[in-house]
Amino acid sequence: MLDATTRSGGTATASPRATATELAVAAVTAAPAAPAGFAARVTRVLLSPWSRLSLLVALLASAAGTVLLFEPQKLLVHGWPPQLGGAAAAVAYAVAYGLCTVAFVPRPLLNLAAGALFGSQFGLASALAGTVLGAGIAFCLGRMLGQEALRPLLRGKWLKAADGQLSRHGFRSMLAARLFPGVPFAAANYCAAVSRMGLLPFLCATALGSIPNTAAYVVAGARASAPTSPAFLIALACIALPGLAGVVVAWRKRHRLRGR
Repeated sequence: MLDATTRSGGTATASPRATATELAVAAVTAAPAAPAGFAARVTRVLLSPWSRLSLLVALLASAAGTVLLFEPQKLLVHGWPPQLGGAAAAVAYAVAYGLCTVAFVPRPLLNLAAGALFGSQFGLASALAGTVLGAGIAFCLGRMLGQEALRPLLRGKWLKAADGQLSRHGFRSMLAARLFPGVPFAAANYCAAVSRMGLLPFLCATALGSIPNTAAYVVAGARASAPTSPAFLIALACIALPGLAGVVVAWRKRHRLRGR
């Protein structure tokens, strides 16, 4: 048999069979490089901050659309499964409560339903657990999908001041936001997520700050069948007075801002 190379005048000449084999090996080795590079580019685009923010907006829009279309809050209020009772029902309601708050179902309606379904004690425990669960879900979604894209946009004076307050004094700032009746629940969740506030202070402040307002609505729902009872009237007062105080404070701040 002939050797792979022949020597003539001190030079080595590769045989045609060896050359073809080397070219085939090189082609097979280089072929996966293009798809791998394309996959890496696609992955970078999908995981970019603005792609994640778009996903968050799509998720929230889908959740809000589902609520408008199917109205699950009616199922919670009027069509609760009869086979669930006691603590199991309260836990199931808390989970449903949390998911509904992420989908922008108004918390006062859910709090009233909790009182009507489970009474004052179980209703308050279920509503508070659902409040913390919903706030935690919204915070984690905003932190993972929206923070990186939105933080560079915090350039205005008021936006920077709010971000600095939440980032440096997270617990007390969120506690005040939960106690003040004029701050929307969802807005506070996503503002905290965009800031540098930690998850644990956020959840603790949410749990403590939500007790007064939640308790008032739950007691009102539990005693709705006796609208002249002292408990119902006190609950109504606890709902109305903070709201009125919030309106007065907002009105005074408005005049001060105009004066400046």
